[in-house]
Amino acid sequence: MTPVELSRTVLRAVRCAVDEGELSVAVPVRAVVTPPGPGGCGDYATNIALQLARPAGRPPRQVAEILRPHLSRTAGVADVEITGPGFLNIHLEAATATIALVREILDGHANGHAIDSGHDSHDSHESHTTPYGHTPTLTGQVIPLRIPYDIRAEVVADSLVRIVASQGGRAEVHHVRAGEAVTLRPVPAPEDPAPLGADAARWALLHPAAHDRPRITADHLAQRESNPLFRVRYAHARARALTRCAARLGFHGEPGDVPVDVPGAEVLVRELAGYPHALSAAAAQHAPDRLARHLVATADAFLAFQHTVLPLGDEKPSAAHRARLALAEAAGTVLAGGLALLGISAPDYL
Repeated sequence: MTPVELSRTVLRAVRCAVDEGELSVAVPVRAVVTPPGPGGCGDYATNIALQLARPAGRPPRQVAEILRPHLSRTAGVADVEITGPGFLNIHLEAATATIALVREILDGHANGHAIDSGHDSHDSHESHTTPYGHTPTLTGQVIPLRIPYDIRAEVVADSLVRIVASQGGRAEVHHVRAGEAVTLRPVPAPEDPAPLGADAARWALLHPAAHDRPRITADHLAQRESNPLFRVRYAHARARALTRCAARLGFHGEPGDVPVDVPGAEVLVRELAGYPHALSAAAAQHAPDRLARHLVATADAFLAFQHTVLPLGDEKPSAAHRARLALAEAAGTVLAGGLALLGISAPDYL
C-alpha cells in the first residue's frame, strides 16, 4: 500500500463513517498522509480527524475514534493508534509497508524517465507518478529568497529553487545590497571553494547548517570513509553496480518482503521512508543541509545492507535476493534524486 493508496483508504473510511451515520460531513477530496511527526508512531499518520472536527461539530479525538475501526479493517493495516489531539497513526504489516515503499520509489523513477525520454503515451501519462518525495505541499506558493552577493548564499538559494519546486512551490531569488533586508544569509565561506571542483564545492557549502562556517579543504575530495560526500556517491555507485552484477547472474529486482533481521535492512527502510519528510523540512526551513544530512544517513544504512543482496558461492538467486536488490535499487534512486536537487552529480561508477 503506497501513501497514495493509503490516502484513498482514509477517504474510504470517512465515506463509510458518513454512510453509516456516524459523521455528518462532506467527504474531502484529499487526505494528507505523511510519515509520523514528533510524538507520532507507526508507518504513516494523517490529520484527517483534525480537518473534519469543525464541520462535524465534534472534538478531533472523537472523530479519530470514529474513523479508527474503519481504517483498522483495511487489508494490509496492522494497527491504528491515536496520538496528540487526534492524529491517526497507521501501522502497516511489515512486508506490506516495505513492498509499498520500494514500489513507490521505483515506479516514480521509471515514470519520470519515460517522460524525460519523450516516450510518454496517453496511458503512461495517466499512470504517471511524481518522483518519490515530491509533493504538492507548496503548490501555488511563491517563496522570495532575498540573498546577499555571496557564493555560499548563491549555492544555497540555487538548491532551494529545486527543493521548493519538488514540493510544488516556486522560489524566486533576489539579490540585495549591503544594508538591505535579507531572508537567507548563511555564514560565508572563509575562502573561494571553486578549486575543489563543482560537486565538492557545492557539498562543502551545503552540508553544514547555515549558521556553521563551512570548511573549504581537500578532505571533500578524499575517497575514504571519513568523507560524507564520498560515502553518498559511493553508495549510489554500489547500488548501480549491484544491478549490473545481478543482471549477469540472470535476475532482477522485484519488490518483496525484506525481513528486519537482514543486516541493515530495518535502518535502510526507515531512512528511505523518511526522505519525503527531509525534503519537506528542507523546503520549509530553507535548509538544504537537512537533505544533505539525510542522504548521508541513507548512504550509511545502505552500505551496511549491501553485502546481503547478491547470492554467495553456489547459492541460486531467490525471491529474497530479488527483494533485497529492489530495496538496494530504491536506495540508489533516492540518493541520485537527492544529490540532483543539491546540484551534485551521482556517477554510476567511482
